Amino acid sequence: MGVIVQKYGGSSVGDVNKIKQVAKTLVKRKESGDSLVVVVSAMGDTTDNLIELAKQISKEPDRRELDALIATGEMISSSLLAMAIKELGYDAVSYTAYQVGIRALGPHGKSLIENINGEKIRESLLEGKIVVVAGFQGINEDGDITTLGRGGSDTSAVAIAVRLDGECEIYTDVDGIYTVDPRKYSNAKKLDEIDYEDMLELSSLGSQVMHSRSIELAEKYKIPVYVGLSNSDIKGTVIREVKNMNLESKPITGIATSEEDIIITLKEVKNDINIIANLFEKIASKRINVDMISQTSPIEENVNLSFSIPKDDLRECMNIISEFTEKDKVFIDEDITKFSIVGIGMKTTSGVAGRLFKLFAENNISIKMITTSEIRITCAIKKDDKVKAINATAKEFDL
Repeated sequence: MGVIVQKYGGSSVGDVNKIKQVAKTLVKRKESGDSLVVVVSAMGDTTDNLIELAKQISKEPDRRELDALIATGEMISSSLLAMAIKELGYDAVSYTAYQVGIRALGPHGKSLIENINGEKIRESLLEGKIVVVAGFQGINEDGDITTLGRGGSDTSAVAIAVRLDGECEIYTDVDGIYTVDPRKYSNAKKLDEIDYEDMLELSSLGSQVMHSRSIELAEKYKIPVYVGLSNSDIKGTVIREVKNMNLESKPITGIATSEEDIIITLKEVKNDINIIANLFEKIASKRINVDMISQTSPIEENVNLSFSIPKDDLRECMNIISEFTEKDKVFIDEDITKFSIVGIGMKTTSGVAGRLFKLFAENNISIKMITTSEIRITCAIKKDDKVKAINATAKEFDL
């Protein structure tokens, strides 16, 4: 009898009828002999609605209190699901992060799971119960409720699977992982399997199917993750280490796009590596993720420095920048789409960048910034060019 950790996203538990349907699916799975731990997100738009309520009180809500507020969403869905399972005649119990000992470190809203005490979950499983855990949350070193960031329930599920030596299944409103978001490109192909490395890059670059930190955990502990459609028999996608791939025949696995970033440009920064290092060190201390960076050649011992950050971190980042330069030398570009191609096949295939840039030139798509790694190329382009870039690139690389 194996331990299966399932996660259901907000759309899967969006209303009472959907919760009842999930309960029926769980009971059916329980009858097959598996021990079930279920991690749930908040119902539908609950988190967004709670954040909006907070902003009616304060334009910049205190992060500790905001975490205490939005964590209630997962508590509601977990208790309702446990009730629904009991109504079907099976025993279930709902737990919060505090009750199962999910310890987290780091700032509110961006915490990382440090450890999980799995004893309470194991005890309940031995008693034959279906265990339902509120995702997205942990308890920090001060004993306060903290949250793991958007998509954090994925991380909760994978972390629990690691602790229990179980398998992990993620159920959502899509039937697997596609080469391109099918809402953006109708001819996108669904993948039967995808390597951890590819999925990690796609997740961190804007693919909204999985939370990137959950993929990091899964890869580190070699936990295969199944991604599929809730309450459906349609075959999904398995995220795992993919061996024996013919990398040369398929250099690109997928495309990811994101409009959650902005570009900040600092004009006439003194060309002193100590100053630049200090700037990025302070930005990093606030857990602000910097992706693309570019710097001009020095002119009279000054450079122009550009970098991209998430929009949500602009205010905090500007507070740091104010220590280094005057306000009139800071320029913000919000008209960007972060466009990325990803594929571990790029490690052994030359000419991918040339094909992409030629394609952009032929379609009159200008590039504002570029960053690369062994398995991805990311370009900042204008928002209006996103659809054109997706269609042209998907056709060129047969995605």
